[in-house]
Amino acid sequence: MSAARLLVFGPGYTASRLMAAVQAAGGEVATVTRASFGDRDRTRHAIATATHILSSIPPGEADPVLAAYGADLAASRAWLGYLSSTGVYGDTGGGWVDESAPLRGRRGGRLDADRGWAALPNAHVFRLPGIYGPERSALERMAAGAVRVYFPGQVFSRVHVDDLVAGVIAAFEGPPGVYNLTDDHPAPQAEVLAYAAALLGIDPGPSVTPDEVDLSPASRAFYAENRRVTNGKAKRLLGWRPRYADYRLGLRALNASTSPTSTSTPPPTASSDQR
Repeated sequence: MSAARLLVFGPGYTASRLMAAVQAAGGEVATVTRASFGDRDRTRHAIATATHILSSIPPGEADPVLAAYGADLAASRAWLGYLSSTGVYGDTGGGWVDESAPLRGRRGGRLDADRGWAALPNAHVFRLPGIYGPERSALERMAAGAVRVYFPGQVFSRVHVDDLVAGVIAAFEGPPGVYNLTDDHPAPQAEVLAYAAALLGIDPGPSVTPDEVDLSPASRAFYAENRRVTNGKAKRLLGWRPRYADYRLGLRALNASTSPTSTSTPPPTASSDQR
């Protein structure tokens, strides 16, 4: 990565950690933020001179990066990456899905963005589940008094942010295409929260049903989806393996690295699109 010139659209939680890894290896990093997005000359020059380009900007009804700079990206010879979501698969009734599964998600803008980026030359689309990591995990949620909501039979996948970054870096030398970057152990959220409480030495409290707690329509729809996402393609083609193969390994590592007296702002809800 020492020769990389990485351009990031939307340097959020995950993308910032990728930027730090590239810089630590001697590469260069530039960003396009909300404030600079409309500076078309500057952004087009940055696209033309980058060796690697990643977008972590979530779409609305349309993907803003493709709408403004799609032609420039298509003409670029750079490595292209896009942080998408496993939400594009929709509800599978708990069944396993891989990258060949039909897209049945609830959000048309996300589906269109996923397809649009995948159609670009040399593009790598990373479909991501719930992302957790330092200051953004079940540990902070339980410390802040989260309620464990139990949806019977519901599971979903997740990934530690450091494993996600390692997967993207592995794809720098991997073939274009769509990749699921998830851990190996989909699990119910209530189970994950209970384990976090045990690590913290606090009472997890009772789990409650969806009807016993006030959930927003978006959160209720998110938790109602039930799927298991496989990561076999990334393992085969990128040589990637998650260091934190399940949430227990990830949460134990996070807990060990955090002072017992430290406090953090609770992370976004599981339905957040922040990348």
